[in-house]
Amino acid sequence: MVKIKPKLSDEERRLLRIRNMMNRKRPKFRRQEWFRYKRLGEKWRRPKGKHSKMREHKGYRPPVVDSGYRGPRKVRGLHPSGFREVLVHNPKELDGIDPEREAIRIASRVGMKKRLEIEKKAEELGIRVLNPHLTKGGEE
Repeated sequence: MVKIKPKLSDEERRLLRIRNMMNRKRPKFRRQEWFRYKRLGEKWRRPKGKHSKMREHKGYRPPVVDSGYRGPRKVRGLHPSGFREVLVHNPKELDGIDPEREAIRIASRVGMKKRLEIEKKAEELGIRVLNPHLTKGGEE
C-alpha cells in the first residue's frame, strides 16, 4: 500500500527539512542531577534553586530548555510526514477531515472491531492513518 503524501507548499517543505535538522542537533534535556538520584528520572524539570548553576545557564552545566530551541512556527505541531494529526475515536469523526492536509491517529482506547471500521472508511476517503493495525500476513 502506497503512503499518501500531504499537499505542502515549497516553503513548508523547506521548513520541515530545517526542523528535521534542528531536531537532530537539539540536545537531550535532562533534569538537574538526574544522574545522582535514580528516583528523579530523566524527565525534564526546570531548575528552580536559588544557587542553581544550571538555572543561571553556566557553560559547564547541561543545557536548559529555552525558546531558542523551537522549530519554525509554520510547521510546529506537524507530524514528520507533513500532515496535521487528528485524533479519531469513531468512524463518524472522519467526515470533517481534509485528506490533503490532515492525517488521522486512531485513539489507543479504540477496540479492534471499531479500529478496522475506521481504517476501512479512511481508505475509502483517501485519508492516511498514522498508526494502522498491522497483521502477520499483511492486510486483513
